[in-house]
This record gives sequence, structure tokens and C-alpha cells, in this order.
Amino acid sequence: MTQINLAIDGMTCASCVLRVERALRKVPGVEDATVNLGIEQAHVQLADAGPQSPGAPGAAAAPEAVQQALCEAVRQAGYEASVLEPEAPPAPKRDHDPGWRVAVAAALSAPLMLPMLASVFGLHLMLPPWLQALLATPVQFWLGARFYRGAWPALRNRSGNMDLLVSLGTSAAFGLSLALWAQDPQGHPHLYFESAAVVITLVLLGKWLESRARRQTLAALQALRALRPEVARVRRDGQEQEIALAALRRGDEVVVRPGERLPADGVILEGRTHVDESLLTGESLPVAREPGERVTGGALNVDGLVVVRTTAIGAETQLARIVRLVENAQARKAPIQQLVDEVSAIFVPVVVVIALLTLLGWGLAGGDWAAATIHAVAVLVIACPCALGLATPATLMVATGLAARRGLLVRDAQALEALRHVRVVAFDKTGTLTQGRPRLVDVQPADQTPRVLERAAALQAGSEHPLARAVLERARDDGLQVQPAADLHTLPGRGIEGVIGEVTWRLGSSRWMEELEVVRGASFEAEARAHEQDGHTLAWLVRGAPGRHEKATGLLAFGDTVKPEAREAVARLRALGLRTVMISGDHAGAAESVAREVGIDDVRAQVLPADKARIVESLKAGLPAGSGVAMVGDGINDAPALAAAEVGIAMAQVAGGTDVAMETAGLTILRGDPRVVAEAFELSQATHRKLQQNLFWAFAYNVVGIPLAALGLLSPVVAGAAMALSSVSVVSNALLLRRWRPRAALLPTPAPGGTSTARRS
Repeated sequence: MTQINLAIDGMTCASCVLRVERALRKVPGVEDATVNLGIEQAHVQLADAGPQSPGAPGAAAAPEAVQQALCEAVRQAGYEASVLEPEAPPAPKRDHDPGWRVAVAAALSAPLMLPMLASVFGLHLMLPPWLQALLATPVQFWLGARFYRGAWPALRNRSGNMDLLVSLGTSAAFGLSLALWAQDPQGHPHLYFESAAVVITLVLLGKWLESRARRQTLAALQALRALRPEVARVRRDGQEQEIALAALRRGDEVVVRPGERLPADGVILEGRTHVDESLLTGESLPVAREPGERVTGGALNVDGLVVVRTTAIGAETQLARIVRLVENAQARKAPIQQLVDEVSAIFVPVVVVIALLTLLGWGLAGGDWAAATIHAVAVLVIACPCALGLATPATLMVATGLAARRGLLVRDAQALEALRHVRVVAFDKTGTLTQGRPRLVDVQPADQTPRVLERAAALQAGSEHPLARAVLERARDDGLQVQPAADLHTLPGRGIEGVIGEVTWRLGSSRWMEELEVVRGASFEAEARAHEQDGHTLAWLVRGAPGRHEKATGLLAFGDTVKPEAREAVARLRALGLRTVMISGDHAGAAESVAREVGIDDVRAQVLPADKARIVESLKAGLPAGSGVAMVGDGINDAPALAAAEVGIAMAQVAGGTDVAMETAGLTILRGDPRVVAEAFELSQATHRKLQQNLFWAFAYNVVGIPLAALGLLSPVVAGAAMALSSVSVVSNALLLRRWRPRAALLPTPAPGGTSTARRS
């Protein structure tokens, strides 16, 4: 899919959202379109003839004619649209209700309200009709002109929105006042100019407060954007010079002083320092970096001058990817929003019908058509489709921004909502619960076969597998000169084979050796059992084309370290009522050793990467309807399992994160801390509670307010105040989610080596 993001100007409520979506979906080539009222953007997916790399910005790939067609479709629907360039800084949002407009409206409306307030104390200070009209007219037709401009496209498209309700209601009150004045031009009839003017003033005030609050929901995303500096200090031709960030090239040597932010992703060439990645990963403490290690653009260089060779710039940097993922997550709708959309589609027509019935009912029953009109106006004014439209997106914007600040990327809102249905959490072992940096702890040769380490290193030369790196590090430490083997062939989940000299050698897992019927020997069997009891991973070296009686010539044992946070993470998940499972390709001894140490409930060992998705499916099959499985893995070998689970959670260090990790999983943890998994579940629960609260209040305002107005129990002024308050309260309640903090572990973490209920399957 090619994706285009559009900035939409002029939307006021959920009805506007539906109209823009319908207009965009009618454009040829559009697969889907979703519109977010909270950030006033449209997310459009186009059918793409060619492949597109993951994470690549989509707007640049879409033909200009298609972009123009999309913008024109939005304009025909009555709104303004512009294409959002992927890396362009966001244009400042035009405030639809600047503060001076509210102040002027209040100044003109106050004299109209004073007689009403004075009557409470027995004072009669009614203004002359001509003065009331003079004060109310600019409020109605100048300051309130935006409601007419917003209502006209809705009428033209035979639909309705909030602007239509406000303009109908206030125009009716204003017109009724003119009619009553015309009937008695010399007297002092009771007029309703104050209702029209005060309602418009209150709605303008509410929209102004709402826009201010909505800007705060984007605070986390704006903080991420602000991490990228505007200039970079590069070393070219032996000279340092400052250049604009846009002029930075891949491969440039960038000088970063203490206290400055890294302008791009890269590798340290010179110097040692600590970098603060807290706004990127949520990691509170700075981390040490030295020559040869990767650093991420946007991180703060704390205490040392370093020279960095850039490896990714612009849209390719991890910071740009994070910002893009957060933007996409905020632009997409949660499933619960579908219910709101269905209600909003019929909301305004139903309100107009209720207002008409109110007018006819009161007028025909009592004959007082003036009072009947005012009651109908109250019905029109109190209805608030904007609160319905903001209830869900405002909450999700705050939640996704908060998650990003804590190092948790939400790829789509559906994943965050789906977490509350998860009952089983499946973990990969290596790199998820363990450090993922195994060490070669033992090398055992057969009696007459030396050079085991040298041959193993030759087979592993050039490989990026964690076990291969451990072999190569040990060979380098021992001073061995390694020549890569020829004709290398990798068998995923089993091992590797290649030619050294003129002999074929194989290095692989115990499972592969069993398949090849390799004879290990009694001494090797004893060593293997001892290492397996210690939780070590084993690899066997075999010479030649193994047959039924071929013997192993070497044994290599690898050890990994459990992450110190893993025990607390599992304890917190179990305290939340979740069952934990480990799915590992390692042998049973190593997997069960880690499971006992961290407190995992169930172990599935010796599982090939291709079979992990099948295990996830089997776990789902054993759950009640409506329940799901979450899979936590590194996002590379675990990609099929991440996709098979209801919620895929990828562990991806920012400094070494992968496209696969960010594009496969619904959630991505940007630091290797499994406790963030528990935080994700807690945030999901908090977000769902806030969604329920907002939707309750949004519906309650209308379900309670509209009947009261129809029964004549609310004046238009009170109805206008309630309408303004509804949208402000919904957004303000969503902002309270920013105070959320993860709970501490509810149960004590198991001691290392303690008992566990882990079992092998």
C-alpha cells in the first residue's frame, strides 16, 4: 500500500469525519481512508502497483495527480486539504477560535445577559430592542459566521454536522426575536437575542478551550519531533563546519559535543561518552557508548566529545521511524470507534427531527409558538456530536504519546485495545528474557581431533547469529587466524555446513545431530548432560558426510544470562492474571533453566522458527472465545509468531532495532526491558477505562440533555453551556491519562534458581 497523510481543515464533529471519509473513498484507487478529528488528519491507503520498503514514506510515492484528486474531493465535501510531506515540519495549526474572538463575543453578549441576571434580584434592566439587536447582530453574523460556513457544505451534501445545529438554533432564536419586535415595535416585548448571542459565545469559548486541550494531547509527539537538532557540526577536509541538518549526508563524520543532541543515527569513530535516550526509549539512566557502537539520532550526548559516522539520515533514522509510527497510530481508529461512527451517521438528522417534533408539540399543545421555538432551539443547541467524535481519538492520542515516551511504540490502536483480551503471553527466550549475547563457556575436542574452535570459527565467519558471534569473539581472544570456510550452507534452526580444505564440516544443534544419527560417545554424553543441567546451549562439530556411525569431533557449550528485569516482568504479568509461556528453539535443559529462574508457567522447547506460529495457534485454540495470545519476540526469527498472535510485541533496541521488528508487531519495545510488556497491559487497561468514561459522558450529555431540552426544562443558554462543556470535558478527561504511571509488581519476584511451575511440552 502507498500511504498519504492529508491535513484536513474545517472539521468540527464526527459527522464531518464521516463525510470526509466518504469523499476520499470515492476517489479511484483508494483502498481505505480514515480521518482523525483529534489531529485533523486523513490517512489514505492507495493500491500500489509496485513493492514499497517497510517504513518508507508513502506521500512521495503517490502520483501528484492522485494527491490533487484527494485534495479536490475533500474540497468538494466542504473542507480544505493539503498533503503532509513525510519529513516536513508540521505547519502551525490555525486556531479556528482565537482568543480575541471569544473576548469580543463575551463583551457584546454580557450586556444582553445582565438583565437576566438582575431579574434574579428583582431588578428590571431590560435593554431597548434596538440595542439588543445592535449587540447581537455582530455576534450572530460576524463572530458566528464560521458556523454558517461550516453548515452550508453539510446542507449541500444533504448531511448534517455540529455547525448546522448551532446555526439553525441560533438563527431561529435571532429570527424569532426579530419577528416579535416587528409585531410590537414601540413596546418592550420579551426577546431572545441574548439566547442567540450567548449560545454562540459559549460555543466559541468551548471550541477555543477544546483546541487548546487538543494541542496538549500531541505534546508527546511534538517532544519527539523536537529531539532532532536544526544543525550538525561535520568534519570535512579536516575542517569542522556547521551545516543545516537537511544538508547532512550518509557517511559524514559528525562532531558532537557534550550537551548536544546527535543529529542522525551512526557509529562512534572517536571518543567515549554516555548518551541519554530517555525520550526515545524511556530508559531513565544514560548508557555508555564507545568506538564501534551504534548511537541514535535525537539522543543527548551527556559527558564526552565524540565523532560519529552517520549511517542513516532524514526519514531513514530511527527517530523519524518512531515519529512516523506514532503519527500513524494516532491517525488510525480503534475498533470501538466504529460504534461511534455508526451513531454519528444518523445523529444530526435525528436531532433535527426531535427539534421539529418539539416545535410542533409545544406549539400545537399550548399555542405559544415563541416558547415552542425556544424549546426547539434548546434541543438543537445541546446536541453535541463533537464530543462523540473526540471521545476516542483524544484518549488514543494521549495513550500512544504516553507509550512512546516510555519506550513503547504502538503501531496501531487496535493492538493496544486487543491487549485487554489477552490471557496468555508467550515469550521467546534469547534476547527477550535473556541478554541475547551468549558466551562460549566450554570447548571439548574428541581425543584425536584438535582445532575444534578454529574450525567452528571458520564455519561461523561472516555470520550475525548470536552463537556465531560468541565463537568468533572467543577465537579472536585466543589469537586464532580464521579463514572462512567455502560453500557455506545454513539450515535454519539446525546449524551450518561448509568446506574447510577439502573436507566438509558441520556445526549444529543436538536436534540436527539426532536427525543425522551422529554418534556422540560416552564422554561427550556425560559432558552434554552436565551442560544441559546448567542451562547451556550445545553445538556439535562433525567431520565429513555424517552417516549412521559418524562420530562427533567436538562439543561447544554456550551460556546466556537472564535479564535482571525478567523475573519482575513475569511476576507482574502473573499478578495481572496472565499465563506465561516460553517458546524457544533451544534444548529443553536451557529453556527450563531460564523458565525456573524467571517463573515461567509453561515451556515449549526445541521449536523451529517455522513452528513457533503453530505453537501460538495451539495456545489460542485452548482459550475461551474472545480471549487471545500475545507473543513477545525479537521481531526477526519470531516474525511468523508475532503475526499469528492477537498482539505481537517486538523487542527492538533503538540502537539496533530492525525494520522487521517495527513493521511486523503491533507493539514495539524500544529497550530490552521485558517489564515494559507488563506496562503495556496496564496502559491498555487504563486506556480502556478512559475510553469507557469518555464515551459514557459523550453519550450521557446527549441522552440526558436532549430529552430535558425537548421537555422545556433547559433554556438555550444552559443548553449552549452544556454543549461547550461536553467536548471540553471529554478532551480534559483524556488528558488526565497523562498522569498514568505503571504499578509496582503486585507479587514478590521469584528468587534466582527458585521453584517454578514450568513444564516441558
